[in-house]
Amino acid sequence: MNEADEKKLSIAEAIAEVKKTASAKFDESVEVHFRLDIDPKKSDQQVRGVAEFPHGTGKSVKIAVFTTTAKNEAETAGAELVGGEELVDKIKSSGKIEADVAIATPEMMPRLATIAKILGPKGLMPNPKSQTVTQKIKEAVESLKKGRADFKNDNSGNIHQVIGKVSFDDAKLKENFKVLLEAVRKTKPESVKGKFIKNISVCSTMGKSFQVIF
Repeated sequence: MNEADEKKLSIAEAIAEVKKTASAKFDESVEVHFRLDIDPKKSDQQVRGVAEFPHGTGKSVKIAVFTTTAKNEAETAGAELVGGEELVDKIKSSGKIEADVAIATPEMMPRLATIAKILGPKGLMPNPKSQTVTQKIKEAVESLKKGRADFKNDNSGNIHQVIGKVSFDDAKLKENFKVLLEAVRKTKPESVKGKFIKNISVCSTMGKSFQVIF
């Protein structure tokens, strides 16, 4: 172990420290931040993936579904915003959408191009890579409600993802972390040679950050 690694903690130790230093009056989220060795300006080094958290993240997710073929399915599964052409027109005229994630059946994708400037900046444009363009609307909505999360790199080549709440059991946070780490590793672009993940840190919403051995 080199000198830099000596300052890093195991994930179990990091979670314990995060809990110890979380002092806000609300149940803070536990966040994981990955610094990746990618060039985010290159199209072949964009990182995008999905993590199926076994214990959820503790966050309630508001889901929008764009579909003409599976409206009942979407509503029954618990999507808050469901519609086809009329939903697109509503968003187009208002210039806004209140949702945390958007899903679409394939036939809606050409229509969504007309509101891409509204969806895109919010990270809401459905994408086959993140399994948000699908015919299996019921499964997609239920999976998101249970704790599936889409992640992608930001403009600096980092990934930020919540893995739970400070109130979660240590073991659940640890399992969620392992699922996320494995999911991120699988997204390594072919054009990236050598080390993909530079470092990982864990923190609570308002708390101190701790680097993790991985």
